[in-house]
Parts: sequence; structure tokens; C-alpha cells
Amino acid sequence: METKLLELLVCPVTKGPLTFDRDKMELVSRSARLAYPVRDGIPILLEHEARTLSDDEIERNSRPSASV
Repeated sequence: METKLLELLVCPVTKGPLTFDRDKMELVSRSARLAYPVRDGIPILLEHEARTLSDDEIERNSRPSASV
């Protein structure tokens, strides 16, 4: 996902920031506890298409990623 596009997109529910999960091809809204799918490079920012994040996923996404 292009960084400039990600800076422009917000969660349609909370209007908060989104982070991109490259492994799952999802845009994650921690504040809404939702993950929006990205299909064929197109973010699907519809609440009924999003999946609810578990407590474990929220905790994992809030940790800083280790640099390699």
C-alpha cells in the first residue's frame, strides 16, 4: 500500500488513523477494533465488510515493531 494513500485514508467509523497489515492485506483501525480488507490493491472501507479484531490482535498491533 502506498504510504501517501495510507496517510489520506481514515476509518469510516471513527475517522481515526489506519495501519496497514501487509501479511493479512488489511487496514486496521485500533480505535474501532476493525480490520478492513484490501482486495486487488483496493481498500474496502465498508463497515459490513470489516472483521472485528480480537483482544490479542489489538495488543499485537499496539506493540512497536522490531527493526531488522
